Amino acid sequence: MLIDTHCHLDEHSSQGQPDELIARAKSAGVAAFVVIGVGGEEPLEEALSLANERSEVVATAGVHPHDAAKTSAALEARIEEALARPEVVAVGEVGLDYHYDLSPREQQAEVFRRFIQLAKRVHKPLVIHTRSAPAETLEILDSEGARDVGGIIHCFSEDLTFARRALDMDFDLSFSGIVTFKSAKSVHEVAAWAPSSRILVETDSPYLAPVPLRGKRCEPAFVVHTARRVAELRGVSEAQIAEETSLNACRRLGPALAHAAGLSPLQGPGEPARLA
Repeated sequence: MLIDTHCHLDEHSSQGQPDELIARAKSAGVAAFVVIGVGGEEPLEEALSLANERSEVVATAGVHPHDAAKTSAALEARIEEALARPEVVAVGEVGLDYHYDLSPREQQAEVFRRFIQLAKRVHKPLVIHTRSAPAETLEILDSEGARDVGGIIHCFSEDLTFARRALDMDFDLSFSGIVTFKSAKSVHEVAAWAPSSRILVETDSPYLAPVPLRGKRCEPAFVVHTARRVAELRGVSEAQIAEETSLNACRRLGPALAHAAGLSPLQGPGEPARLA
């Protein structure tokens, strides 16, 4: 059993086929899905609807750094309202993207800071997007007190130094198809090294299809290839990675995801959850 901790299944991202993508993933052994509600009001509402209608889906809500310049007070108020729902398990994805710079950097940072404070108000973890801005991302997380809620560094693509800082601030490391790329040596190093209780797997579908499916449109079923590569790097079985990452995801994102994944019951503090 696996959990895809980060996938985009709104109408645009899924080409209108979320039910088919979910069915294929379940056939491949994926039990639950964290659908990311970013990209504006319409994709947010589609993510919320999926989480409301499907027992194996939970959602997040946020503003992607690409869209920082386009956000509005009304959208941010709607996101805060949505975060009151139990099936909306995290704030995000939010952060910085200095690779594409689709929004001015100053606005990215300002929106990022606001959403960290929102996460603290609603007591839910953060899902962080960071690209070509490692020092700036860590500085904002630290200065805004993001360790108070912790969260996930999604689509981990940094190095061991970044990983240590992120873990120290209570952020787990989520590995995408990038970990299967031959050139991603620093990601391989982190995936092999990271504590077993702090790793997750994801697709970031429809992006970043893993080897051996590079060039195809990514979908949640492909997370099995990412998990297989993480297992190889760590010298453990795929079954062990599936169980560890699923339990880690449920501990991080809470009872709604545990229910979606068929984890029963979630135990008290210090006691591990068990697969149903």
